[in-house]
Amino acid sequence: MDSKDKKNDFTLRILKIFKETIVDGVGFRYSLYFAGCIHKCPGCHNEKSWNPDNGELVSYEMLQEIADEINKNSILDGITISGGDPLFNPVDMLKVLKFLKEKTGKNIWLYTGYTLENIKSDKDRSKCLEYIDVLVDGPFIKQLYAPDLEFRGSSNQRIIKKSEFEKYSCEKNTQPQNVYVQ
Repeated sequence: MDSKDKKNDFTLRILKIFKETIVDGVGFRYSLYFAGCIHKCPGCHNEKSWNPDNGELVSYEMLQEIADEINKNSILDGITISGGDPLFNPVDMLKVLKFLKEKTGKNIWLYTGYTLENIKSDKDRSKCLEYIDVLVDGPFIKQLYAPDLEFRGSSNQRIIKKSEFEKYSCEKNTQPQNVYVQ
């Protein structure tokens, strides 16, 4: 189905786009910051992102333009999805992740205040895992702030590769290890 044939039924909004950044994951990244967050972490670096009505409404045309920009930029290693909390609206985020993965083939990092355990136990959020290559999970906790951590703000947050969260089982209640991705 062509993107022109798809109804724009997104309720997600993009606050900011960084077309080349090295702070949101390994390598050069194309980073998208989405609006909407229920966590409202004290000390959050992006309080403007909490309100889901901030930013520009996402459309398939916008996503196609983003995919085209990514595909034209040979320096990019991947895509980072952040916010707010991208999993604030998991139904729409699933469409975004699927579209970007299929159109670009790039690895996708996703930052969320939800833990992997929360995500795996939610039917809509867990569907997003199929399109995420690296998950940075957990809320920012001001008391655990650690400026020397790469790609994270507080020590409770984990960097988890896809191979780790695919092995995770809610029934076994196992905990993934913090995995540094190179």
